[in-house]
Order: sequence, then structure tokens, then C-alpha cells
Amino acid sequence: MTNSPLLQSVWRRWEGLAGVPVHFPAPGGATVVVSPDSGLCPPGWVGLIALGGAVLATAPDERRAALVRAALRERPAELAGDPDQLRQLLPLTETLGPAALAYLPPDGVLPQPPTDLTVHQLPPTDARLRDLERRTGRADADEAGLDGLTSPAFAVLTADDRVIAACGYRAWPFDTAHFAVLTDPAHRNQGLARHTATAAAHHARSAGLLPQWRARIPASQRVATHLGFHPLGTQLSAQVP
Repeated sequence: MTNSPLLQSVWRRWEGLAGVPVHFPAPGGATVVVSPDSGLCPPGWVGLIALGGAVLATAPDERRAALVRAALRERPAELAGDPDQLRQLLPLTETLGPAALAYLPPDGVLPQPPTDLTVHQLPPTDARLRDLERRTGRADADEAGLDGLTSPAFAVLTADDRVIAACGYRAWPFDTAHFAVLTDPAHRNQGLARHTATAAAHHARSAGLLPQWRARIPASQRVATHLGFHPLGTQLSAQVP
């Protein structure tokens, strides 16, 4: 697994986001560093990235870094993806995640688009995307993150010009395309997320970016798997007082 070019590439990206010089350990290990400006988590939080069985974690100060090191002494990859178990070892006040992280290999084969469905390309500021977010509700809209797109939005429209599914991505540092996808609840389980995400993946690849899919919801994870994204690990953010 550690010889996988995809895993090595993803490791390097998260190491760069850590905000300080650091490397992932060998699988089964955990490296915890102090980084107040870490890109692995919200400011002041602890960030834990488990990829390929190896854990990279950042903490805002040495006191909390020492607590995390002690907690991750055994079974780090398991604990880094399980806030309930981690809470038994750390005084967590709040958590975000865990979310599964999956990546599309540069040589991965994407599904062919359907011939009977048109996927439209919209500007990320299109008001119809905000309307889709309102119809899906705050929780789903926040999970998707369409409001932060830097790419066009690839969308399926109804006959009356409403957006019922859309996907795009945010350009992250180190040539990463962070995907966002959202489908109207009334039109789910029809393959629309797969079709819009396929179009977004082609666009990201043409821009020389590595597509990244982060999802907590199993249905979203299944879409990524169908498209050929490889699940490599998890991301968890935790607030440690």
C-alpha cells in the first residue's frame, strides 16, 4: 500500500497542508506536530488525517500535542477515525467528522455519460444553485459546500430550468480539486450525482488537478466508489480544551 503512487501523492498534499515540515509515519504509526496554522482542521482544533494506515495529526500547542500523542500510542488509525473511542482518551468538547477521503487516480477510467441526459455548465454564482441549496436544507447544503466552488458547476436542469443536481470543486493547494455535490431530495437515487460528478472529474483532470472526495454520508461515499475514486482514509477534527 505504501508503494502506491496515489497514496504517496496524497500524503505529500496533506503534509503540505499541515503548515509545518512533517512527514507521514510508516503505516501503524502516528506523527503529531504543533502547528497553530494547520490546514488539517479549524483554527485552534486538533486535526487527524489517517491515510493508508498512517496518521498525521496537528495540534495548536505542545500541551495538546502531548495529549494527542499519548492517546494515539496504540491503534492510531482506528482511533483517528472513531471519535467515540478517541473521547475515552481525550477530553473532546466537539468534533467534525470523521469523513471518508477518496481520490481519483490519474489513470482511472470514468463512466461514460448517458446519451439521454444533458449536463449543463453554470457559473458557481448562479442563483439556481442557491435555490437548490434552499430546497435541500441547511444540513445537506453545508455538507456539500457548493457555495465555495472555484470551478464551474455541472448541473442537471428540469424543463422549467431548475437545478436538481450539481457538482463542482474548490481548488485546494497542491493541485487538489475538492469536490462538492448536491442533489434535490425529490430527485435522488436516479444517478444524477454520478453524472454531474463525472463531468466535474473530467474538468478537474483537464486542469491538472487531483480529484478529492470527502464525505460522511454513505450514499455520497457510494457515488465516489462508483466513479472510481479510491478510499484511502479519514479526516477528523476535534476540539481539545
